[in-house]
Amino acid sequence: MAPPPRRIDAALSATAGLTSLAALVVALAVAPPDALQGQAQRLMYVHVPAAWLAYACFAVVLVSSVAYLLRRDLRWDRRAQAAGELGVGMTALAIVLGSLWGRPVWGTWWVWDPRLVTTVVLLLVYAGYLSVRGLGDDREAGARRAAAVGILGFVNVPVVHFSVVWWRTLHQPATVLSPDPSPMDGRMALALGLAVVAFSLGGWLVVRRRAQVLAGHDVTVPPTELTPGPAVVVRAGEHR
Repeated sequence: MAPPPRRIDAALSATAGLTSLAALVVALAVAPPDALQGQAQRLMYVHVPAAWLAYACFAVVLVSSVAYLLRRDLRWDRRAQAAGELGVGMTALAIVLGSLWGRPVWGTWWVWDPRLVTTVVLLLVYAGYLSVRGLGDDREAGARRAAAVGILGFVNVPVVHFSVVWWRTLHQPATVLSPDPSPMDGRMALALGLAVVAFSLGGWLVVRRRAQVLAGHDVTVPPTELTPGPAVVVRAGEHR
């Protein structure tokens, strides 16, 4: 017998909270600052997990969109929408933190770097994915349009990830999902790993709760038949 949703949400919330606390302690009190970048490098412990969670959310959009088109079950569309909303937020957060990190390291807030440009394109694609849902009044037609955009838009995810390999770039190589062993200090790797786990658990919880809210929006209430008759006015203080 599957555990009730509230119990799952409570377990996710507690685990994500404890993991976040552990990541915060290790990132700020245990992991050393980078030898070249100094304290600015600590932004990595939020920047990288945010980017990772965005990738994961867009993968959920892809799978859920395919499932919706095959089964026409709105539960899959709600999962896709919830994941897409979180993915857009995490992509925007990664861009902002990347600019804050790049300012002391590169000497500028923005450069026309392949990784940065492709990430902005990714943000715009999935912002469009959310926008096409509101075109027209047909709920299922909007879901089908969004599913098509969500499937095609995922093509940009590997482009963003491998941009540091395919083109000359100022951006450092991939930290997560890298085939090469990382030269990172073990304490830094521990802090980053805890942060990635915390973001993943928190993201799972957010997507679950948002999908539940969207399910409430999809509930249709049949119209109530009204019996014609004279209007009855009840003044304050009167009881009928």
